[in-house]
Amino acid sequence: MAPEIAIEICVDSVDSAIAAQGGGASRVELCADLFEGGITPSAGMIELVRSKLSIPLHVMVRPRGGDFFYTDEEFEVMRRDVEVAKRLRADGVVLGILDVYGNVDIERTRLLVEQARPLSVTFHRAFDMTADLFRGLEDVCAAGADHILTSGGEPTAVQGAQTIAELVKKAAGRIVIMPGSGITAENVFQLIAETGAREIHAGASRTADGPMQFRNSRIAMGSVPGREYQRSLVSEENVRKLRGALSAAG
Repeated sequence: MAPEIAIEICVDSVDSAIAAQGGGASRVELCADLFEGGITPSAGMIELVRSKLSIPLHVMVRPRGGDFFYTDEEFEVMRRDVEVAKRLRADGVVLGILDVYGNVDIERTRLLVEQARPLSVTFHRAFDMTADLFRGLEDVCAAGADHILTSGGEPTAVQGAQTIAELVKKAAGRIVIMPGSGITAENVFQLIAETGAREIHAGASRTADGPMQFRNSRIAMGSVPGREYQRSLVSEENVRKLRGALSAAG
């Protein structure tokens, strides 16, 4: 019998982490600021989420939004955040570093991978921003990471399924290719069938109205007006449907 497909759920709160576990997630990736694609969560958030979960916890290590070329100071921040994740009993870290030409920064990535051990290391979707995905695959393998999170260089993993399948084939078991972006219960089985991937990454979230009764609609605290009164939460039911779709397909 083939092993169960691993489902990693991306979360940015304690409530979402608990919902992911309740719905049958294999592990969670903990981030802050998912509107920026995810950055490093606070030590307090890591510590509390760790205390609530029995499944593995992987922590995003990304010092800011934007591109993935980092200054020496930003790299030092990443190095220290890896140490924080280890100290707070994370099971893995999620990171990605490129040079100005869109190549994987092998040397810096390898340094963080070595520092992170014995934790698992995922090279995140900075991979999709590389100039050549197949050269990037070899570079990430050379740096020693365990997983690559990718949409196949397309906006969603479904759109990039053919490329993901080629990456899985070329990886040849050296590293786990994990599709992510736009994966739902409705498309997950087709994606697995087309790519041969054995792990997936999903959001499984829903937008909920916040509990505030008084609302000042004239002021926005961020760049998206109205976000002050909305919350994006992982839906336990969506995770359960995702797991169910894979189980029903055998």
